[in-house]
Amino acid sequence: MLGLKLPTDPRWADLAGKSIQEILTDHAYCEQKAASTSISLIQNYPDFENVIESLSPIVKEEWGHFELVLVHLKKRGLKLGLQRKDEYVNELQKFIRKGGSRKDSLTEKLLFAALIEARSCERFRLLSKNIADEELKNFYKNLMVSEAGHYRLFLDMACDLSGKEKVMNRWDEWLEYEASIMKKLELRGDRMH
Repeated sequence: MLGLKLPTDPRWADLAGKSIQEILTDHAYCEQKAASTSISLIQNYPDFENVIESLSPIVKEEWGHFELVLVHLKKRGLKLGLQRKDEYVNELQKFIRKGGSRKDSLTEKLLFAALIEARSCERFRLLSKNIADEELKNFYKNLMVSEAGHYRLFLDMACDLSGKEKVMNRWDEWLEYEASIMKKLELRGDRMH
């Protein structure tokens, strides 16, 4: 369903399960950044009405996820740690095409967001199946469904904006590039990506 070219190494879920505070902290900041990304798209592309209508609920939902992660930290007597550099996202940003029309720019940013949501969905699925904490298993199963919806929304918006064939050709390029990033990144259980 997600089309990712390289699945996450299954050992990642085991490592994440041993680093609950770190993975929840990183997850909280991922949710915060997801909300910020949608806000930024609304601010920068208000002339695309469907962006405002589609992304306004996403902002609220992603911020709600951030708050839920904070609840899970607190329940476990853990604190939100410091935000860390997200190598995965930084590498993905390098692939965003610069220049072109506003429509082209928006399409690239929607594909960027779709890919992050797809990888998050895949990671949440792994956590929902492998983490020992039953409450977190259910939490990640619910989030997996939500992230899948966000992934589809961003990809569908890009297709509606720039045409399905063009976008799906570019999406294949994004997927190949993302797989090359995944091959290079160190396997770490304290990062969501």
